[in-house]
Amino acid sequence: MMKQENSQNFVASIQDFRLPRYQEIPNVGLYLEQATKYICSYLSPLEEFALTSSMISNYVKKGIISNPVKKQYSRDQIAYLFFIAVGKSVLSLDALASFIRLQQRTYPLQKAYDYFCEEFENVLQFTFEIKDVIEIRGEDTSYEKRLLYTCIAAAVQKVYLEKCLEAIAGSEENETQRKT
Repeated sequence: MMKQENSQNFVASIQDFRLPRYQEIPNVGLYLEQATKYICSYLSPLEEFALTSSMISNYVKKGIISNPVKKQYSRDQIAYLFFIAVGKSVLSLDALASFIRLQQRTYPLQKAYDYFCEEFENVLQFTFEIKDVIEIRGEDTSYEKRLLYTCIAAAVQKVYLEKCLEAIAGSEENETQRKT
């Protein structure tokens, strides 16, 4: 259990964390800077998942997401970028590309993305002890859903570990300052 003050502040900042669902993502093209700001505005409480314009351009160059049309990113591309922002903390770019191809073969993007959002929020709130249980999402437990859950859980666990270690370091620093 995270008891340090810094950790408690972080937990408070993610208490109401919510990603936009597919239909809530703007259906008008967003230029690179707009897309970057839009995604980062949602992910800002989770600094570990920040994206930059150069990162997004790199994902396009590597073929992980498609080229923007008239320099504008579509709703589909932005949905993929939310997943990439989370997944990049625990997966290589090749693995992310493979994950996206798997999704494209198995579930429509809107269904897959909305499921990703629900599962991410669910695991995040459980891990940081905002909720007491992980809610079961969906009716099937397909291989693809288990892979997605594992990716999300790994990313959230990484954030949890880093936040705990930051809190410990902060406590040690405060203790050292009190002694001097």
